[in-house]
Amino acid sequence: MSKSVQLAGRVVAVTGGARGIGLAIAGVLKASGATVAVGDIDEAAVKEAGARSGLDACSRLDVTDEQSFAGFLDWVEGRLGTIDVLVNNAGVIAVGRAVDEPDDVTQRVLAVNAYGMILGTKLAAARMLPRGHGHIINIASAGAMMPVPGCASYSATKFAVLGFTDAIRVENRGSGVEFSVVLPALTNTEMIAGVGRARGFKNIDPEDVAQAVANLIVKPRPHAVVPRSFGLFALNARRFMPLRMAEAVERAVGAEHVFLDDVDVQKRKGYAQRTGTS
Repeated sequence: MSKSVQLAGRVVAVTGGARGIGLAIAGVLKASGATVAVGDIDEAAVKEAGARSGLDACSRLDVTDEQSFAGFLDWVEGRLGTIDVLVNNAGVIAVGRAVDEPDDVTQRVLAVNAYGMILGTKLAAARMLPRGHGHIINIASAGAMMPVPGCASYSATKFAVLGFTDAIRVENRGSGVEFSVVLPALTNTEMIAGVGRARGFKNIDPEDVAQAVANLIVKPRPHAVVPRSFGLFALNARRFMPLRMAEAVERAVGAEHVFLDDVDVQKRKGYAQRTGTS
């Protein structure tokens, strides 16, 4: 059975859908036959992107506000029907040394990436569990498998995404509701404008993450690392090597410099101002 047939008629809601990974997920799922709604705090951008991509419903959504999130889910179900899949994708990043990060920026990263994900998961699960079906997919990062110097708060939130999703999945095993985490490597979006690269590793594109999400909906599993090769590197280094050796390998490929010494602050200015992470 083709992926389009398996996704046809599924109602999917995607947060952070105005641009980047979120918009790519929405586009791939729509092209595969799903009915797709997107929400984003940037109302003008999400409505323009949704119209351009032919999505089924687009609305403002503040994932840090319970009333906004619950209202968004109500609105989607009122327009499109029961939500089969929620993709918690909304996220922001702040770059620089942790000790220099302003408290309001730290709070913003924690609120969007961790609390917003937890809130959305709880609200969607409360609808799905009584029905006995549904799927919640939370977008984490390769930074949930290995700490990333230069974006410590972001890295902490992605560890939280992985830990929370795994815990709630185990709590609800056998319920008919699936819980999955996607862990992408560095992805070519505005989020990583002006940062460096680790030697020997290529950035991936938003569509690569989107395809991983589509695959998870068709064939659910707990984790999907994108690309799989990076997952093998990161997991093997952290799981089977002594910690000092694993960190030495990461230093050797330049991982410690990507979000610190190799950052072009001017290239990041627009993103930081737009997301409140400056």
